[in-house]
Amino acid sequence: MPEARSPVPDEHWPAYYAVTVGRPAWGTTIDAAERFAAADGPGAPPRLAVDLGCGAGRDSRELLSRGWRVLAVDLEASAIDALEAATPEQDRERLQGLVADLAGFEVPACDLAIASVSLQLLSEDDYTAVLRRVTAALRPGGRFAGLLYGDRDESAGEPGVTCLSPGAVRGLLADYEIESWFEREEDGRTALGDPHHVHLIEVVARRR
Repeated sequence: MPEARSPVPDEHWPAYYAVTVGRPAWGTTIDAAERFAAADGPGAPPRLAVDLGCGAGRDSRELLSRGWRVLAVDLEASAIDALEAATPEQDRERLQGLVADLAGFEVPACDLAIASVSLQLLSEDDYTAVLRRVTAALRPGGRFAGLLYGDRDESAGEPGVTCLSPGAVRGLLADYEIESWFEREEDGRTALGDPHHVHLIEVVARRR
């Protein structure tokens, strides 16, 4: 099951990256990449993905392995360090790591924007603003791949955590065609091993 990423003190992030750096990419990212591959065919020029809240880079490295260019963004410098250290040498020239706060980050024009268990750490206003900037930045036919905390997640109501209802998420994606939508709710554990009731929305959506 997808492990939850709960808000923790800054000093815990290196432990989180150490636990997750070797894990495979999320299914939403793989789904989106394969949809592009089916449409592009062999020999197409590299596309650009922006990984919002990249963590140790499990999604970024998957896309790099498929020939993508990736801009990986995280508030924690140790996340970018973990990603760069784990990236094979042949892929590094297509990776740009950036330490930045998503709340004010201006998303560049791109083909794919990823947010895998990261947006919940923003205020609701900033969360909404980030998705609006993503929508504005995506090229025609671009995609958003998200793994988002739902409103029945154990973190809902905690200070500094935003867990939107499925209806609210769909409202923010009104300018998209929903290509894949799955809700997961179960008792599980965080990446660091703490018990956690998880409600996750897994979505791949194509910008109209």
